[in-house]
Amino acid sequence: MRPIVGGSIDRTAILLKIMNIKEKFGLKVKALRMEKNFSIEHLANISNVDRNYISDIEKGQRNVSIEIIEKIIHALDVDFATFFNDKSFAK
Repeated sequence: MRPIVGGSIDRTAILLKIMNIKEKFGLKVKALRMEKNFSIEHLANISNVDRNYISDIEKGQRNVSIEIIEKIIHALDVDFATFFNDKSFAK
C-alpha cells in the first residue's frame, strides 16, 4: 500500500505499518466476523472461545495461542493460508 492516495494521506496504510501483530490479528478477526454478520457472542459460541477473550483479541489486547487461533479461524470458515496471506500482516 502506498501512503499517499490522490493527494491525501491513506490513514489505513499508515496505521497498518505502526500496528503490532496482535492489533493486526484482532482487526482481521473483527473484519471477518463483521463480514459474516456474526456478533461476538455468536463467534464465541461457535468457536468455544470466551466472548470477553474474543473482544480483547479484537482490541489487540491479548496474546493468542495457536489453539485459539485455530478455533477462531475455523469458526470464521477461513483457512490459515488465506487468513495470513494478507498485506496487513506484512512489515
